Amino acid sequence: MSINILRTADAWWVSGPDGTAVPIDTTASTTAEILADRDSVEAAAAQIDDATGASARTSVSDLQLISPVTAPCRVVAQMTNYVSHVTDSGMNPDTVPLTFFRKASGSISGPHDDIVSPSHVRFLDYEVELGLVIGRTLEVGTRVDDSNWYAYVAGFVLTNDVSARDVQLPQTQFYEAKSYPTFTPTGPALVLLDADELDAFPDLRLQLKVNGETRQDSTGADMIYSPAQALAALSRFQKLEPGDLILTGTPGGTALKAPPKPIEIIGSLMPTALKWKSFFKSQAKNKKYLHDGDFVEASISTPDGSIDLGSQVCVVRKPR
Repeated sequence: MSINILRTADAWWVSGPDGTAVPIDTTASTTAEILADRDSVEAAAAQIDDATGASARTSVSDLQLISPVTAPCRVVAQMTNYVSHVTDSGMNPDTVPLTFFRKASGSISGPHDDIVSPSHVRFLDYEVELGLVIGRTLEVGTRVDDSNWYAYVAGFVLTNDVSARDVQLPQTQFYEAKSYPTFTPTGPALVLLDADELDAFPDLRLQLKVNGETRQDSTGADMIYSPAQALAALSRFQKLEPGDLILTGTPGGTALKAPPKPIEIIGSLMPTALKWKSFFKSQAKNKKYLHDGDFVEASISTPDGSIDLGSQVCVVRKPR
């Protein structure tokens, strides 16, 4: 049965479907430590299920929630892992490889914190993503497949992989463009799940809106490489430990789109500096990028609500 863990600056909480929460009696200060203190987590969950303990509960709306994934940790992300996003990017879903990049864990922020853009960034983009929170050490060389991948995953969390496209594309690497502080809004809930619930990831609906306009709306069934395949690939070279965060890719609908093929061909013939100057001149007409004051709402849940990672509402703040 799923358990929803929340975090405030001074406590960990378990929340229930009625919108209330009870504190976890724990000394844990990190995600790894709260995952290790399962007895205390389950004791708090039992209080949520006990109808006689209503007086000890706090409304979740009264809590100042921060990310349930603590830094420092490893943040590893999959590239182009949804058919719709691969298509938007001008690639072939049948041939796109399973690849990863890293983000600095200093980019992790809370589910309602402002997204703060550096002054030099002009083209700020969004990417709602399902996050896997590692619950057990995965050593390099471990065999991972469909039969055991869930043994290494404690649960799911909602994330937004915010991206500075005008930094990312000319550099042809992602680390800086996706690692500025507040560029990984995370939470509100770390949802601990059993194996059969983890297997329900294709049913999860990922949605992102900007100022109330739906930009991304897809399900985990659109994934190209499953969590089991991602962990199997990572186990060849990357040790993972409890509390680490894996981002599993984003659906189509981001502001950035591949240019039409004729334009792409022409661009490939240009000197590099001129190519990017021309590309970003065209992108300046794209109104989908994030601007100062924009409201970004994201959510992930199953249609029946049996798994609900909660929702984020973040405001974009850009220097004037």
